[in-house]
Amino acid sequence: MNKRTIADIDVAGRRVLVRVDFNVPLNDGRVGDDTRIRATLPTIRYLIDRHARVVLMSHLGRPKGLEPKLSLAPVAARLAELLGQPVRMAPDCVGGEVERMASALKPGEALMLENLRFHKEEEKNDPAFAKQLAALGEIYVNDAFGTAHRAHASTEGVTHYLPAVAGFLMENELNFLGGAMTDPARPFVAILGGAKVSDKIEVLTSLLQKADRVLVGGGMANTFAKAQGCEMGDSLVEDDKLDVARQLMRQAQGKLVFPVDAVIADRFDKDAAAQTVEITQVSPGWRVLDIGPRTVGLFAEQLRGARTIVWNGPLGVFEFPRFAQGTMAMARALADSGATTIVGGGESVAAVEQAGVAGRISHISTGGGASLEFLEGKILPGVAALQDKSA
Repeated sequence: MNKRTIADIDVAGRRVLVRVDFNVPLNDGRVGDDTRIRATLPTIRYLIDRHARVVLMSHLGRPKGLEPKLSLAPVAARLAELLGQPVRMAPDCVGGEVERMASALKPGEALMLENLRFHKEEEKNDPAFAKQLAALGEIYVNDAFGTAHRAHASTEGVTHYLPAVAGFLMENELNFLGGAMTDPARPFVAILGGAKVSDKIEVLTSLLQKADRVLVGGGMANTFAKAQGCEMGDSLVEDDKLDVARQLMRQAQGKLVFPVDAVIADRFDKDAAAQTVEITQVSPGWRVLDIGPRTVGLFAEQLRGARTIVWNGPLGVFEFPRFAQGTMAMARALADSGATTIVGGGESVAAVEQAGVAGRISHISTGGGASLEFLEGKILPGVAALQDKSA
């Protein structure tokens, strides 16, 4: 992590414009899950405690213009509860009134801007819009790793007008993910799940160069099974990626580990009839919905002795509890491993939380697409734009 952070600069009395990722679910006008808000509290509290004047900005959802139901007002209210102090809510994210509210902030006070995506200029990285945002602060802090893979006005554009540093959440993400991809403690084992090989070809290619073993589960494992000659019944398979799967297996030189059995169902339904079979014995009309118990044992054995483990993506149809058992078992295996463990992706994170082992995971990544692009070895615009330590 060679980027400057808020710990490297003096923020006392200065207006600090902070990009956070408060894209959280709302239920009846209230925050349904405040995980992302809590993740940024160390940065916000640090700034408040050092008498900065804090201006927070985020997007929420994918509004088409002004949509009051996607206002950040409920988020500001929840943040105020967590901080134990008021958080003022701006009527917009740019404009004269917002500038006056930002200028009127006293040291230790916080202001929440309205949804950035109410303005189409945000995602277009419009320079004039970025300059308007920059007018609200004297220092820019990016603590929104989950949006760092997008070159938007609030993540990249604003850095052309203000000195730009990382918040503590961003720093943690870069330290853990960067450490895993550049100098991991070995053996380094990666676990990849999810539905499609096509979504993770570049991640697989990158991890095969970095990791000692890559365990593959979820729907994407079906494509690899069929590429090896297994009949997969009605399972999710990307037939147009069979050659890609074979090429990846050739590149892997034995690093890839696949399921040896599966829980199959007669239809895609939480109440479907189910049975456990060898991966070579999937019947016509049936489909793989979870890894089987022998695979759980195989994967757990692969984790024993590992010193770094990265996990992204569920190993079964996690939304159906009956077919989430493999994913939940892997969550517990990670917690018991003694390795440095890094978990990313919404369903993988949900699994470690539901299994009650989140507190025993070294790092839970807040970035979905950003985590994947980082694992692919891509440069994230929102990270590249921050000042280096040597600056």
